[in-house]
Amino acid sequence: MANNLLHRYLFEDLSVRGELVQLDTAYQQIIANKDYPQPLQNLLGELLVATSLLTATLKFEGSITLQLQGDGPVSLVVINGDHDQKMRGVARWEGQVSDGANLHQMIGKGHLVITISPDKGERYQGVVGLEGDTLSEVLESYFERSEQLKTRLWFRTGEHDGQAHAAGMLLQIMPDGTGSADDFEHLEKLTETIKNEELFSLEANDVLYRLYNQEKVQLFEAQPVEFFCGCSRERSAGAIATVAKEELDDILKTEGEVALHCDYCGSTYSFDAAQVDQILTAAKKNLH
Repeated sequence: MANNLLHRYLFEDLSVRGELVQLDTAYQQIIANKDYPQPLQNLLGELLVATSLLTATLKFEGSITLQLQGDGPVSLVVINGDHDQKMRGVARWEGQVSDGANLHQMIGKGHLVITISPDKGERYQGVVGLEGDTLSEVLESYFERSEQLKTRLWFRTGEHDGQAHAAGMLLQIMPDGTGSADDFEHLEKLTETIKNEELFSLEANDVLYRLYNQEKVQLFEAQPVEFFCGCSRERSAGAIATVAKEELDDILKTEGEVALHCDYCGSTYSFDAAQVDQILTAAKKNLH
């Protein structure tokens, strides 16, 4: 089936919009970089789906970051995505994450930070309390407060054909004020019947037909979603150029090289003494 795709759709007679995202490799590449406990893999999948769905609601070019932080065994879960649906993510945890742990058991006392960074214009950051039992409930209350638009979200993670999958759906009443609460509730009830297996294995057309075959649904062209990490040897060299020479000399003395590791993709960039010297010399020249 076609996967790693985001679909937008519209109910022509009901003034409600929808989104559907189905991910396999984009999700698998994010969880492959560390030996994440299963509940944390699931949470990363949910946050990835959420970021993709939210990025699609933005009306500008730029990026969005969803970041869960707390005092529980999982201190950080972060997904960053942009308007081109290029996604990356990472999580940090310490100690035991028990099987079947839920959002609150993993994060503890914490919050969700939503950072929206347009390529042009002001950066926006919202901090959302973890009200609700699930990530979808946390985000629904965020939409209710910040957008004043009735929004429902469904996130699903699991295995299909022995591979990790993540998928999700969004329904949102249109801001034109013509959507009715009854229409929205009717569509909510239909959407709630979706099974994991259907989301992981069916084409978007088939999912929408199974759920809404009595409605007029307009499905727009799909947008590919991919794992993308912007790290590079050049960027790592740029980071080294900002470190004091004495500090770099100490690292070279003890380690024999300066190595930078990317948490997002697992790449490591190593520089020996001669290469570090070249970087610092070039940086000095650029200053003059």
